[in-house]
Amino acid sequence: MIRTFGLTKRYRNQLALENLNMQVKQGEIFGYIGPNGAGKTTTLKILATLLTPTSGRAEVCGFDVVREARHIRPLIGYMPDFFGVYEDMTVEEYLTFFAAAYGLKGEKRTRIVSDILELTDLGSKRDAMVEALSRGMQQRLGLARTLVHDPKVLILDEPSSGLDPRARIEIRALLKEVKKMGKTIIISSHILSELEEMCDSVGIIEKGNLIFCGTQEELRLKAATGGVIEVAVADRNGEAADLLRAHPGVADVTTDDDHLHVVLKADAPDYSFIPEYLIQGGFRVTKLNKEHVRLEDIFMKVTKGIVS
Repeated sequence: MIRTFGLTKRYRNQLALENLNMQVKQGEIFGYIGPNGAGKTTTLKILATLLTPTSGRAEVCGFDVVREARHIRPLIGYMPDFFGVYEDMTVEEYLTFFAAAYGLKGEKRTRIVSDILELTDLGSKRDAMVEALSRGMQQRLGLARTLVHDPKVLILDEPSSGLDPRARIEIRALLKEVKKMGKTIIISSHILSELEEMCDSVGIIEKGNLIFCGTQEELRLKAATGGVIEVAVADRNGEAADLLRAHPGVADVTTDDDHLHVVLKADAPDYSFIPEYLIQGGFRVTKLNKEHVRLEDIFMKVTKGIVS
């Protein structure tokens, strides 16, 4: 659905993207991750046909973003990180205006606007002035605007930026509903816990270079972690940690209060060896629990925090 080939963008002496090769499959939510200045917004603007790459190429729905931009624009809904609103309009007038801009007319336009208001849970706000909406409601309206022409692809740049926890949860639930409609969604965000929950695949970009593109499970393999096991022993924590570090299936061991956090290597078959290994070493195991490896932890491991 979305593919880039050696995509490169240079702003005078600054290289924003370098040889980017990325693929987003049809019907998936793709999380685009990276620090500020890494090249996320530049990539999304190129995919939205708003920027021209310096070299390389990109395709959306099989069309080239430069040579066939006019074919792409009706197929995408683009929501930038900061978007302007016409504050002297009501919510319904705002959506009607954009529906008209996409050529929707008469009863069809009225029906679609009503359907979008219902989908985005803005029906009760249809007569409210846009300027009176909360930040969360304005973000919801921005997403509604991208849907009025029934696009195949949504390109969302930080849609949860600046929202309170409830509004973020509501936006996340809305995106899951949109995915059920068969839409392909590429979304950039700094809130990795949200992406971890809803994304099928992720891309990690740093200093203009895509350092990973694939499923979250593939990312865990790249980070060489087969999981984290929380272990507690009756005493001698430090000695138990040293013993586990010497095992060939263990990548690292950290201590936290009375617990050990054992990071397994990606090729470790399971963690059943841990209690046996500790008992053989003369330790009494009092707790054994598999922890969830968070996307945030993996991101910190595979990136260095550099920008373009």
